[in-house]
Amino acid sequence: MFDKYIIDPDSFANVGPEHAPTGFSFGTKLGYYRGLTLSMLEDLAVSLDGDDLPRDAISFDDGNGRIGLDEMETAYDRRWNFGAPAKLIVAYPGGLTAGKHTVSLRQQLRISYMPFPSVRFTEKTIEFT
Repeated sequence: MFDKYIIDPDSFANVGPEHAPTGFSFGTKLGYYRGLTLSMLEDLAVSLDGDDLPRDAISFDDGNGRIGLDEMETAYDRRWNFGAPAKLIVAYPGGLTAGKHTVSLRQQLRISYMPFPSVRFTEKTIEFT
């Protein structure tokens, strides 16, 4: 239902030195109608142009400091509220090149009252300049 809002297509940027980017970042929102503690995000999987990027290359920043996905498993005191923007930072040597890219994001969420994980997925084609 909220999947189309998960990726902010206007937020893509390279990170690191301008002449030698070390990766890229983009804005994201939670694809669930309630907030969750970060420990309830089982996985955030990013794909670029059909290639799955390694889990350890992805980190999350909700404005309270950058955190790796493995660290999120015990982040019981941090909450990501519905509608609150966050940033995913992806280590990707060289960053994004100019042109069209297809980016997908899969959020696997552990919802307390559901006996199975809730998976949210979206894919966007962006024009990076």
